Parts: sequence; structure tokens; C-alpha cells
Amino acid sequence: HRFETGTQNHEGIAGTRAAVEYLAQLSGLDASTHSRRQRVIAGLTAVKAYEKTLSARLIAGLQSIRGVKVWGITDAARLDWRVPTVSFTMDERHPRRIAEHLGERGIFVWDGNYYALSIMERLGLEQSGGMLRVGLAHYNTADEIDRLLEALADLR
Repeated sequence: HRFETGTQNHEGIAGTRAAVEYLAQLSGLDASTHSRRQRVIAGLTAVKAYEKTLSARLIAGLQSIRGVKVWGITDAARLDWRVPTVSFTMDERHPRRIAEHLGERGIFVWDGNYYALSIMERLGLEQSGGMLRVGLAHYNTADEIDRLLEALADLR
């Protein structure tokens, strides 16, 4: 009793299922005793907690480097209010040059305005190249953050 206007997006359906199963697997819970919903929620909770520890390590490390300014929430008690993406500037260093320095060491970051032109203009950063942005995810490690911080410290 239904009409379809064309073939369903089978690739999208398969990809969505795979993503849900992946998130459920991250929970570490037994599928025979926990529903998929319970496992997905637990997986997302675990991801959030882990990314919060990575963010705290990165922010604290950046703040320990002379001349670095972290933009956004930096209070460890309020990290639940931010995503694990950290933007920063470094006195007397152009964001592009810092990104190139890191890239030469196999550390990939984004520099510029990230298509957020209005905020960069309002903060007075557009003329000086914007900011650097580090995006953390649940597959990053503390060692990778330490490598990034060491590479930034080399610039001083």
C-alpha cells in the first residue's frame, strides 16, 4: 500500500547500521544481556568521558606554553559544555606557519577562519590568519596530544 519514488538508499541504510553497531561495540557490554539501545548509550557515554580527558590534557598543555591563548571554555569543571575541538593562537606566530610546522611532524591541524568569518572578524583575528584548530576524537591518544604539545614547544 505504499509507493516508492525510486530505489531506497541501501548504502545509507547499511552505513547507518554499521555506525550504530560500532557505537554499541564501544560500550564493551555484552549483546546477549544488554539491548542495542543500552549499548549505544553506554558507548556514547564512554566516548564523551574519554574525549573529555583528552580535551583536559590538551587544554592544560596548551595553557602551559608561553604565548598560547586557548579560545573557548578552558575551565576543567565546565568541559561538558564544549566539544573536543580546541582552537588556539600563539603570540607572534602566524597560524599557517604553525600548521606547516606541525604538518612536517605528521600532526594535522586546521588553520584560518574555518568558514566562521564573522566571529574571526569580531575577535580581531581574521587579519592575522585566524586560529589553529585541533579536533580530537575517541581514537586519539594521550601520546598524540603529548607529541603535539612537544612540537608546539619547539617553536618557542
